[in-house]
Amino acid sequence: MKVTERLKAGAKVFSFEFYPPKTAEDTTKLFGTALELMRLSPDFVSVTNSSSGMAPYRTVALCGVLKAQFGLEVVAHLTCLAHTKSEIAGICAGLKKMDITNVLALRGDPHNVEVSARRRDYSHASQLITDLKLDGGFSVGGACYPEKHPESASPEEDIRHLKEKADAGAEYLITQLFFDNAFYFRFLERTAAAGIKVPILPGLMPITGYKQMQNFTQMMKVTVPDTLRRGIERWDGDKDGMFKFSVDYASAQARGLLEGGAPGLHLYTLNRSRAAIAILKNIKSDKDSHGKPQKAAEGNRK
Repeated sequence: MKVTERLKAGAKVFSFEFYPPKTAEDTTKLFGTALELMRLSPDFVSVTNSSSGMAPYRTVALCGVLKAQFGLEVVAHLTCLAHTKSEIAGICAGLKKMDITNVLALRGDPHNVEVSARRRDYSHASQLITDLKLDGGFSVGGACYPEKHPESASPEEDIRHLKEKADAGAEYLITQLFFDNAFYFRFLERTAAAGIKVPILPGLMPITGYKQMQNFTQMMKVTVPDTLRRGIERWDGDKDGMFKFSVDYASAQARGLLEGGAPGLHLYTLNRSRAAIAILKNIKSDKDSHGKPQKAAEGNRK
Protein backbone atom coordinates (compact mmCIF):
# COMPACT_ATOMS: atom_id res chain seq x y z
CA MET A 1 0.00 0.00 0.00
CA LYS A 2 1.23 3.49 -0.79
CA VAL A 3 1.93 5.86 2.10
CA THR A 4 -0.58 8.34 0.75
CA GLU A 5 -3.33 5.72 0.94
CA ARG A 6 -2.53 5.06 4.59
CA LEU A 7 -2.56 8.78 5.35
CA LYS A 8 -5.88 9.24 3.58
CA ALA A 9 -7.42 6.38 5.58
CA GLY A 10 -7.63 8.71 8.57
CA ALA A 11 -5.97 6.59 11.28
CA LYS A 12 -2.74 7.75 12.89
CA VAL A 13 0.28 6.57 10.92
CA PHE A 14 3.33 5.19 12.75
CA SER A 15 6.63 4.58 11.01
CA PHE A 16 10.31 3.90 11.66
CA GLU A 17 13.51 4.88 9.91
CA PHE A 18 16.51 2.62 9.29
CA TYR A 19 19.83 3.12 7.56
CA PRO A 20 21.78 0.54 5.49
CA PRO A 21 24.36 -1.33 7.63
CA LYS A 22 27.97 -1.44 6.54
CA THR A 23 29.12 -4.71 8.18
CA ALA A 24 27.77 -8.23 8.57
CA GLU A 25 27.47 -7.70 12.32
CA ASP A 26 25.47 -4.51 11.83
CA THR A 27 23.25 -6.30 9.30
CA THR A 28 22.43 -9.00 11.83
CA LYS A 29 21.59 -6.37 14.44
CA LEU A 30 19.38 -4.47 11.99
CA PHE A 31 17.39 -7.57 11.05
CA GLY A 32 16.90 -8.28 14.75
CA THR A 33 15.61 -4.75 15.19
CA ALA A 34 13.27 -5.17 12.22
CA LEU A 35 11.84 -8.38 13.70
CA GLU A 36 11.14 -6.66 17.01
CA LEU A 37 9.54 -3.60 15.41
CA MET A 38 7.41 -5.79 13.11
CA ARG A 39 5.41 -6.77 16.18
CA LEU A 40 4.26 -3.15 16.49
CA SER A 41 2.75 -3.34 12.96
CA PRO A 42 4.23 -0.09 11.61
CA ASP A 43 2.46 1.49 8.66
CA PHE A 44 5.81 1.76 6.91
CA VAL A 45 9.55 1.88 7.43
CA SER A 46 11.91 4.15 5.54
CA VAL A 47 15.49 3.41 4.52
CA THR A 48 18.00 6.23 4.25
CA ASN A 49 20.96 6.66 2.00
CA SER A 50 23.86 9.07 2.03
CA SER A 51 24.46 11.44 -0.83
CA SER A 52 27.27 9.44 -2.46
CA GLY A 53 26.83 7.80 -5.84
CA MET A 54 26.83 4.16 -4.68
CA ALA A 55 24.71 4.54 -1.54
CA PRO A 56 21.26 4.29 -3.23
CA TYR A 57 22.03 0.75 -4.39
CA ARG A 58 22.55 -0.39 -0.79
CA THR A 59 19.29 1.34 0.05
CA VAL A 60 17.44 -0.44 -2.76
CA ALA A 61 18.83 -3.81 -1.68
CA LEU A 62 17.81 -3.31 1.96
CA CYS A 63 14.36 -2.10 0.92
CA GLY A 64 13.90 -5.28 -1.09
CA VAL A 65 14.84 -7.50 1.86
CA LEU A 66 12.62 -5.65 4.33
CA LYS A 67 9.67 -5.92 1.98
CA ALA A 68 10.15 -9.47 0.69
CA GLN A 69 11.40 -11.21 3.82
CA PHE A 70 9.83 -9.12 6.57
CA GLY A 71 6.61 -8.06 4.86
CA LEU A 72 7.15 -4.40 5.74
CA GLU A 73 5.85 -1.51 3.63
CA VAL A 74 8.97 0.39 2.63
CA VAL A 75 9.81 3.99 1.68
CA ALA A 76 13.13 4.27 -0.15
CA HIS A 77 15.09 7.48 0.37
CA LEU A 78 16.57 8.72 -2.89
CA THR A 79 19.06 11.57 -3.25
CA CYS A 80 19.93 13.17 -6.57
CA LEU A 81 23.07 15.35 -6.35
CA ALA A 82 25.38 12.52 -7.38
CA HIS A 83 23.13 11.05 -10.09
CA THR A 84 22.15 11.73 -13.66
CA LYS A 85 18.57 11.46 -14.84
CA SER A 86 19.46 8.16 -16.49
CA GLU A 87 20.85 6.77 -13.24
CA ILE A 88 17.75 7.86 -11.34
CA ALA A 89 15.59 6.08 -13.93
CA GLY A 90 17.63 2.92 -13.43
CA ILE A 91 17.25 3.08 -9.64
CA CYS A 92 13.51 3.57 -10.05
CA ALA A 93 13.32 0.55 -12.34
CA GLY A 94 15.04 -1.53 -9.66
CA LEU A 95 12.58 -0.36 -7.02
CA LYS A 96 9.63 -1.24 -9.21
CA LYS A 97 10.95 -4.75 -9.78
CA MET A 98 10.84 -5.20 -6.01
CA ASP A 99 7.30 -3.78 -5.88
CA ILE A 100 8.51 -0.75 -3.91
CA THR A 101 6.23 2.14 -4.77
CA ASN A 102 7.11 4.68 -2.06
CA VAL A 103 10.02 7.10 -2.41
CA LEU A 104 11.23 9.98 -0.25
CA ALA A 105 12.84 12.44 -2.67
CA LEU A 106 15.86 14.33 -1.31
CA ARG A 107 18.52 16.58 -2.73
CA GLY A 108 21.33 15.18 -0.57
CA ASP A 109 23.93 16.92 1.55
CA PRO A 110 26.49 18.77 -0.61
CA HIS A 111 29.06 18.41 2.16
CA ASN A 112 28.97 14.63 1.71
CA VAL A 113 29.39 14.70 -2.06
CA GLU A 114 32.79 15.35 -3.58
CA VAL A 115 32.72 18.05 -6.23
CA SER A 116 33.93 15.56 -8.84
CA ALA A 117 30.99 13.26 -8.03
CA ARG A 118 28.27 15.87 -8.45
CA ARG A 119 26.14 15.83 -11.58
CA ARG A 120 24.46 18.70 -13.37
CA ASP A 121 21.04 17.14 -13.82
CA TYR A 122 19.75 17.97 -10.33
CA SER A 123 20.33 20.75 -7.85
CA HIS A 124 17.04 20.67 -5.89
CA ALA A 125 14.75 17.96 -4.55
CA SER A 126 11.81 19.53 -6.39
CA GLN A 127 13.47 18.59 -9.70
CA LEU A 128 13.77 14.97 -8.58
CA ILE A 129 10.13 14.99 -7.46
CA THR A 130 9.08 16.20 -10.91
CA ASP A 131 10.91 13.31 -12.60
CA LEU A 132 9.56 10.74 -10.15
CA LYS A 133 6.01 11.87 -10.84
CA LEU A 134 6.63 11.75 -14.60
CA ASP A 135 8.07 8.26 -14.22
CA GLY A 136 4.78 7.22 -12.62
CA GLY A 137 3.82 4.53 -10.17
CA PHE A 138 5.39 6.11 -7.08
CA SER A 139 3.95 7.76 -4.03
CA VAL A 140 6.46 10.57 -3.49
CA GLY A 141 7.27 12.27 -0.21
CA GLY A 142 9.67 15.04 0.74
CA ALA A 143 11.58 16.35 3.71
CA CYS A 144 10.90 19.53 5.66
CA TYR A 145 12.39 21.47 8.56
CA PRO A 146 10.18 22.97 11.29
CA GLU A 147 13.07 25.21 12.41
CA LYS A 148 13.98 25.90 8.74
CA HIS A 149 16.63 24.24 6.60
CA PRO A 150 20.13 25.21 7.85
CA GLU A 151 20.99 26.59 4.41
CA SER A 152 17.92 28.81 4.10
CA ALA A 153 18.38 32.50 4.78
CA SER A 154 14.98 32.78 6.48
CA PRO A 155 11.88 30.76 7.35
CA GLU A 156 10.08 32.51 4.50
CA GLU A 157 12.67 31.39 1.96
CA ASP A 158 12.51 27.86 3.33
CA ILE A 159 8.72 27.77 2.94
CA ARG A 160 9.02 28.99 -0.65
CA HIS A 161 11.32 26.08 -1.49
CA LEU A 162 8.97 23.69 0.29
CA LYS A 163 6.08 25.00 -1.79
CA GLU A 164 8.11 24.13 -4.89
CA LYS A 165 8.31 20.53 -3.66
CA ALA A 166 4.57 20.38 -3.06
CA ASP A 167 3.82 21.96 -6.44
CA ALA A 168 6.16 19.46 -8.12
CA GLY A 169 4.09 16.59 -6.70
CA ALA A 170 5.23 15.75 -3.18
CA GLU A 171 2.22 14.04 -1.60
CA TYR A 172 3.35 14.14 2.03
CA LEU A 173 6.25 15.51 4.06
CA ILE A 174 8.36 14.13 6.92
CA THR A 175 10.01 16.61 9.25
CA GLN A 176 13.53 16.81 10.52
CA LEU A 177 13.64 15.98 14.22
CA PHE A 178 12.77 18.68 16.75
CA PHE A 179 12.40 18.80 20.52
CA ASP A 180 9.80 21.49 21.11
CA ASN A 181 6.37 20.89 19.61
CA ALA A 182 5.73 24.60 19.27
CA PHE A 183 8.10 24.57 16.29
CA TYR A 184 5.96 21.94 14.56
CA PHE A 185 2.62 23.67 15.14
CA ARG A 186 3.94 27.08 14.06
CA PHE A 187 5.39 25.36 10.99
CA LEU A 188 1.95 23.96 10.15
CA GLU A 189 0.51 27.47 10.31
CA ARG A 190 3.17 28.80 7.92
CA THR A 191 2.77 25.94 5.44
CA ALA A 192 -1.01 26.29 5.46
CA ALA A 193 -0.70 30.03 4.82
CA ALA A 194 1.57 29.25 1.85
CA GLY A 195 -1.00 26.88 0.35
CA ILE A 196 0.86 23.67 1.21
CA LYS A 197 -1.93 21.19 1.91
CA VAL A 198 -0.16 17.81 2.10
CA PRO A 199 0.08 15.81 5.38
CA ILE A 200 3.18 16.55 7.45
CA LEU A 201 4.47 13.71 9.63
CA PRO A 202 6.58 14.84 12.60
CA GLY A 203 9.92 13.10 13.04
CA LEU A 204 11.08 12.24 16.57
CA MET A 205 14.29 10.89 18.08
CA PRO A 206 15.13 10.41 21.75
CA ILE A 207 18.53 11.83 22.69
CA THR A 208 20.80 9.17 24.15
CA GLY A 209 23.68 11.28 25.46
CA TYR A 210 25.40 14.63 25.85
CA LYS A 211 27.57 14.19 22.74
CA GLN A 212 24.52 13.46 20.61
CA MET A 213 22.86 16.61 21.93
CA GLN A 214 25.92 18.65 20.94
CA ASN A 215 25.82 17.18 17.42
CA PHE A 216 22.16 18.17 17.02
CA THR A 217 22.75 21.73 18.14
CA GLN A 218 26.03 22.34 16.31
CA MET A 219 25.70 20.34 13.09
CA MET A 220 21.96 20.10 12.56
CA LYS A 221 20.99 23.47 14.07
CA VAL A 222 18.19 21.93 16.13
CA THR A 223 17.08 23.76 19.27
CA VAL A 224 17.39 21.83 22.54
CA PRO A 225 14.95 23.23 25.16
CA ASP A 226 16.30 23.96 28.63
CA THR A 227 14.25 21.18 30.23
CA LEU A 228 15.73 18.62 27.88
CA ARG A 229 19.24 20.02 28.20
CA ARG A 230 19.11 19.91 31.99
CA GLY A 231 17.87 16.34 31.93
CA ILE A 232 20.61 15.23 29.54
CA GLU A 233 23.23 16.91 31.71
CA ARG A 234 21.78 15.34 34.86
CA TRP A 235 21.67 11.78 33.51
CA ASP A 236 24.85 11.86 31.42
CA GLY A 237 26.92 8.85 32.48
CA ASP A 238 23.91 6.93 33.84
CA LYS A 239 22.81 4.70 30.97
CA ASP A 240 19.55 3.52 32.52
CA GLY A 241 18.61 6.95 33.85
CA MET A 242 19.39 8.56 30.49
CA PHE A 243 17.28 6.01 28.62
CA LYS A 244 14.28 6.50 30.88
CA PHE A 245 14.49 10.28 30.78
CA SER A 246 14.91 10.50 27.00
CA VAL A 247 12.09 8.02 26.32
CA ASP A 248 9.78 9.81 28.76
CA TYR A 249 10.55 13.14 27.12
CA ALA A 250 9.95 11.76 23.59
CA SER A 251 6.77 10.03 24.78
CA ALA A 252 5.38 13.29 26.18
CA GLN A 253 6.34 15.02 22.96
CA ALA A 254 4.59 12.31 20.94
CA ARG A 255 1.40 12.57 22.99
CA GLY A 256 1.33 16.33 22.53
CA LEU A 257 1.76 16.02 18.78
CA LEU A 258 -0.97 13.42 18.36
CA GLU A 259 -3.39 15.29 20.62
CA GLY A 260 -2.66 18.45 18.63
CA GLY A 261 -3.69 16.79 15.37
CA ALA A 262 -0.47 15.38 13.88
CA PRO A 263 -1.30 12.61 11.37
CA GLY A 264 1.11 10.20 13.05
CA LEU A 265 4.74 9.82 14.09
CA HIS A 266 7.96 8.97 12.27
CA LEU A 267 10.58 7.60 14.70
CA TYR A 268 14.28 7.83 13.89
CA THR A 269 15.53 4.52 15.32
CA LEU A 270 19.30 4.58 14.60
CA ASN A 271 18.68 0.88 13.77
CA ARG A 272 17.71 0.12 17.37
CA SER A 273 14.33 -0.98 18.65
CA ARG A 274 14.34 -0.50 22.41
CA ALA A 275 13.51 3.21 22.52
CA ALA A 276 10.96 3.05 19.69
CA ILE A 277 9.11 0.18 21.38
CA ALA A 278 9.11 2.00 24.72
CA ILE A 279 7.79 5.23 23.19
CA LEU A 280 4.94 3.55 21.34
CA LYS A 281 3.98 1.56 24.41
CA ASN A 282 3.91 4.76 26.44
CA ILE A 283 1.70 6.71 24.05
CA LYS A 284 -0.69 3.80 23.64
CA SER A 285 -1.00 3.30 27.37
CA ASP A 286 -3.95 4.85 29.21
CA LYS A 287 -2.02 4.97 32.46
CA ASP A 288 0.69 7.63 32.77
CA SER A 289 3.19 7.06 35.54
CA HIS A 290 6.40 8.38 34.09
CA GLY A 291 6.51 12.01 35.27
CA LYS A 292 7.18 13.41 31.81
CA PRO A 293 8.49 16.95 31.27
CA GLN A 294 5.20 18.18 29.89
CA LYS A 295 5.83 21.87 29.25
CA ALA A 296 8.93 21.68 27.09
CA ALA A 297 7.97 18.49 25.35
CA GLU A 298 4.38 19.15 24.47
CA GLY A 299 4.65 22.83 23.62
CA ASN A 300 1.64 25.00 22.96
CA ARG A 301 -0.14 25.59 19.71
CA LYS A 302 0.96 29.21 19.30
